Amino acid sequence: MTNNPRAASAADPSDESLLSNPEPERKVVYWHRELPPLAAEPLGEYIVEANSVRVIGDFAHDSELWERCYRDVLAQMEHRLKQELHRLGGHYAHVLEETIGSRRDDHSSEVWLHGRIKYLLLSRPRESADPFPGQ
Repeated sequence: MTNNPRAASAADPSDESLLSNPEPERKVVYWHRELPPLAAEPLGEYIVEANSVRVIGDFAHDSELWERCYRDVLAQMEHRLKQELHRLGGHYAHVLEETIGSRRDDHSSEVWLHGRIKYLLLSRPRESADPFPGQ
């Protein structure tokens, strides 16, 4: 948790999003060295792909266009991961590999980034049945 002095508190009536959703979204995507909950059970490895917005121009690494597309492709990949978690019935995704490459349409002079993520799908631990109920 970060300490942001500019962040509104839950008691601040000017922040309607906190009032309508008092519980913040739980972390479900863990990137590379971030560790998911230790008790999580693996369900399998999967791949998702996503594209950034298309822009007109040329990419130079670390240019403004590159950064804009890079931020967008990361957001798109995280969105796709959350969709897949829901679709596959998992609770967490641990990103294992990530590749991002540029694409170009010479006809329209558009460029964009294409991302591909390999991840481990995980679920919360199942409740173990009590072998001695009522004791």
